Amino acid sequence: MTERISDDNAIIYLVGAGIASLAAAAFLIRDGDVPGHNIMILEESAILGGSLDAAGTPADGYIMRGGRMIESKYVCTFDLFSSIPTLDESKTVTEEIFDWNETMKTSSKSRLFRDGHRVDAPRFGLSEKHILTLERLELEPEGMLGRSSISDQFDASFFATDFWFMWCTTFAFQPWHSAVEFKRYLVRFTHMVSGFNTLGGIMRTVYNQYDSMVRPLEKWLKERGVKFECNARVTDLGLRHDSGGYTVERIVCDRDGHRDEIKVGEKDKVIVTLGSMTDASSLGSMDSAAVLKGKSDGGSWTLWEKIAAGQPQFGHPANFTGHIEESKWLSFTTTLHDANFFRLIVDLTGNVPGEGGLITFPESSWLASIVLPHQPHFIGQPADVQVFWGYGLFVDKLGDFVKKPMSACAGREIMTEVLGHLRIEIDANKILETCTCIPCMMPFITSQFLRRSKGDRPQVVPEGSKNLAFIGQFCELPEDVVFTVEYSIRSAQTAVYALLGLKRTPPPVYQGRYDPRVLLKAFLTLHDKV
Repeated sequence: MTERISDDNAIIYLVGAGIASLAAAAFLIRDGDVPGHNIMILEESAILGGSLDAAGTPADGYIMRGGRMIESKYVCTFDLFSSIPTLDESKTVTEEIFDWNETMKTSSKSRLFRDGHRVDAPRFGLSEKHILTLERLELEPEGMLGRSSISDQFDASFFATDFWFMWCTTFAFQPWHSAVEFKRYLVRFTHMVSGFNTLGGIMRTVYNQYDSMVRPLEKWLKERGVKFECNARVTDLGLRHDSGGYTVERIVCDRDGHRDEIKVGEKDKVIVTLGSMTDASSLGSMDSAAVLKGKSDGGSWTLWEKIAAGQPQFGHPANFTGHIEESKWLSFTTTLHDANFFRLIVDLTGNVPGEGGLITFPESSWLASIVLPHQPHFIGQPADVQVFWGYGLFVDKLGDFVKKPMSACAGREIMTEVLGHLRIEIDANKILETCTCIPCMMPFITSQFLRRSKGDRPQVVPEGSKNLAFIGQFCELPEDVVFTVEYSIRSAQTAVYALLGLKRTPPPVYQGRYDPRVLLKAFLTLHDKV
């Protein structure tokens, strides 16, 4: 058994090194006055950042599993990063993001691309019945919606509207996903409805989110002495129960293949990131498909399952791990060594890379989308190399140009399908010969959207806990929405303030639905009046 560090101050153990844990460490230092050397982060992989990852080289190809949407009302995110300098220390990360988005405003001229042509500012195409259902969902209590799905609330015609094509591909919703989560998004982003068909209001980082957010935060934490231990998989927590509740007294972990235990002192705290939406991801190549893996191929769910057994206040992980067919999809990252593809996209869509956001092909059997970010998208990316990202929601359907399911396609076949929907023929062979497309299969990527009931996600500080808190996408935060950086950071801020007994709370979730001007704009937009 490894003894805790000998120190008069409490040690804070953070399980997982995703954005939630990194944020928690920063809040512990900034707001809790915890010395950095009293914080230890245990991470099962070899790198930090969790789902906000990005890696690769120009020769082998770049890869990022995805990027989260950012917008101006992410108050916890911008609160955190207002204290974190950029890598060059010229300003804060928050200042950099806002300055960048004054220069590079998202305003898509081709949010949808149909039949070889761009669709400028698509109409939503909603019927009065659809709109009344949307309005009802915004008002209906979550308890009444229960475990119902989105498709339980709407008839089939709703899922053929351009509103749905834009909504589901922006946020990655499927018809079978939770009506409660759909409702939360409607409420949370009411203020963005009026710009939804051009993606107005969506903000970007200068580079990918790993380079622009994770790396500066990691640097700040290391400068303050935070300890990081990679290749350390936490498999269990030893709990001691008494009449007043329970306390974590030991952390069981696998360190480079060897079982070990960390003794948790009386004043120590433990903050655990539950689950992972990118757990058991697998990569393919230009000539091989990404393989679908399962829960046993990763390690992020094991701990939650272990501690939740017989502890209902810790939630029900099986709700999120047992439906891979409903939570999987596939993304891909393409590295280009010929500038012609980007030039063709500019001609076809009218969008300068970085300004257009997501381009969806509504006629695609895969319901595929691509996004061309501003270049360079990676720090150190050569000027003659370009990178873009895309994904498909219906990965088991046959392609329209490649008669295979997306899940069975190598990178070359995925690019062939994309070029087909763009109607790029003359230049197709050269593009295929000079690019590297790397597919990534993610079995749990939208597991947080699966139908659920109250209690399936535990509270940030579960009932009876004396020194344990949960953070990340699979704890419960009323009013905010999962699958966002904001949710992870809000959970971290909530956990730190509660465990340390600080007399402060995270900034409240923005409530645009109470602003008459926001409601009027949303009403007119839903009716295609603006």
